[in-house]
Amino acid sequence: MNFRPFLTGLVCLCACLAAAQTTKQPDIVFFLIDDLGFADCGFNGGKEIKTPNIDRLAQSGAIIENHYVQPVCSPTRSTLMTGRYPTHTGVYTIVSPGAGWGLPLAERTLADALRSAGYRTALTGKWHLGEFEKAYQPNARGFDHQYGHFFGMLDYFTHERMNKLDWYRNGEPLKEEGYTTHLIAKEACKVVASADQAKPLFLYVPFNGVHSPFQVPDSYLKPYAHLKGNRQKLAGMLAAVDEAIGQIEAALKQAGRLENTLIVFSSDNGGPQPGDNTPLRDFKGSIFEGGTRAAAFATWPGRIPAGQRIRQPMHMVDWYPTLIKQAGGSLEQKLPVDGRDVWPMLTKQAASPHDAILSVSTQGPTRAAVRMGDWKLIVDGNAADVAPSGKKKGKKAAGKYESVALYDLSADPSEAKNLAEAQPDRVKAMRARLAELLKDAVPSGVR
Repeated sequence: MNFRPFLTGLVCLCACLAAAQTTKQPDIVFFLIDDLGFADCGFNGGKEIKTPNIDRLAQSGAIIENHYVQPVCSPTRSTLMTGRYPTHTGVYTIVSPGAGWGLPLAERTLADALRSAGYRTALTGKWHLGEFEKAYQPNARGFDHQYGHFFGMLDYFTHERMNKLDWYRNGEPLKEEGYTTHLIAKEACKVVASADQAKPLFLYVPFNGVHSPFQVPDSYLKPYAHLKGNRQKLAGMLAAVDEAIGQIEAALKQAGRLENTLIVFSSDNGGPQPGDNTPLRDFKGSIFEGGTRAAAFATWPGRIPAGQRIRQPMHMVDWYPTLIKQAGGSLEQKLPVDGRDVWPMLTKQAASPHDAILSVSTQGPTRAAVRMGDWKLIVDGNAADVAPSGKKKGKKAAGKYESVALYDLSADPSEAKNLAEAQPDRVKAMRARLAELLKDAVPSGVR
């Protein structure tokens, strides 16, 4: 009997099954930590606060040393959800309660794209992209399930902001007891446990920890008795977030989903005081590195090599095309995407797909920065009125201004030495590239 056709068919069947297994859509879990300092976690050099679950996940994948975000929360969330810079969405600043604006309705969201690709989509945590009309709320922006709050600075125990409840499930007010970090984790675990095994899951977990007000159950303060004031409270709050992430990881494992889950972790902006942004300059709200470079990593067992520290720069806008592509979704859409696919950078040590990365302040393009390679240029004010040297046109040489600042981040991550005068040609070239990035900037959506 000739077994060759049978064996050939068996080999082909095994190959097809293996290919199907490797191309299976991953579950995607995105942890966004509110106001986390660059060096508050152990994986980025922090020694004061114990973050064992976060650090273990970071070491299991790629730590991204130059992961850029916006200087405050709403703009960063808009870049993640759309893959587009604030200059194209108009979300330059924080969306306040009751404000008659939010992420523009013309924008396609990451949740929209992943749901179209067959995903169940869930958000447990903070939205902060508009709520004044139902059309701006998460359930109308691609999320099958919403739980948590629409704004920041709510009380961790009463779930109120300025004496008004800010706690919802699927857009309906929800009165319940508990510490918000615990509740967000519990809901996320329930989403994982109840998820259809035949359907991929996108779980977005934007914790309100460790944003002020600085509140945490007393049991989390005891290990940090050596710290004082709000630093001690922040330590306890971050420990609670770390515990919550460990619980969600355990739920993924219990559900048999962990091995095929792509996990991304990032802060939404640099930490404000008492956060630790060492060695970066400044804090939340600034377009210096301390405001816009976030602690971040990505991990996926067997797909992202473990133990990496990636120096190539990327921006939050890049997760939009990267995640959609990994999910097998479509990037065909009306509005152009600013983000680039960073998967080769994460998995094959490839160079950054960007020749330039943009940062804009909460005031909009009047104060902006561009990073090109290891160099960063900051322009403050009307660029047309500022000479490449950083001196105002028409002023005498003695009249120095910091209207233009140039830093070599490879040698000076603290942005202590302005090299604009010493590098006029580089300043000129980078200002031209910055002007190109800003040429079609839209007005702020605030109204």
